[in-house]
Amino acid sequence: MGYHVVDTDEVEPVPDRPCELRRIGVEGGLENFALNQFRAEPGEQVPLKYHYHTEQQEAFYVLSGTLFVETPDETFEVSAGDLFVADPESPHRAHNPDDASEAVDILAIGAPAVSGDAEAYDPDER
Repeated sequence: MGYHVVDTDEVEPVPDRPCELRRIGVEGGLENFALNQFRAEPGEQVPLKYHYHTEQQEAFYVLSGTLFVETPDETFEVSAGDLFVADPESPHRAHNPDDASEAVDILAIGAPAVSGDAEAYDPDER
C-alpha cells in the first residue's frame, strides 16, 4: 500500500512558463495520469503553445476565475466549478485574457500520463 499527502504550496513552480505551474501529481507519485496546478494572471497563457495531444485526453477544472479556451471553432468561457475537456487530436489554447479582472486557478488532468505528447498547432495553417 502507498499513500501520499502533498502540500501543494511546497511544490516549486516550474521555471520559464507563461504562467505559474506546479506539477503536483509528480510530487504525489502519480504514474497513470498527470495532475498540474496552474495560476494565470490577466494576460497570461496556460500552456507553452496552441497545441493538441496525440494520445492524451486533457481536462481543465477551474477552481476560481474564468478560463478562456480557444479552439479552431470557438472560444469557450469556463467558469469556476466547471470542467473543460479536450480529446486527443483536439487543438486548444487556454488563457486568461488581458482584460480579465482576476487570476484564474486551474487543476489540469491528463491521461494517460505520457511525455512528449503535445504537438504545436497553427490555426493559420488550417
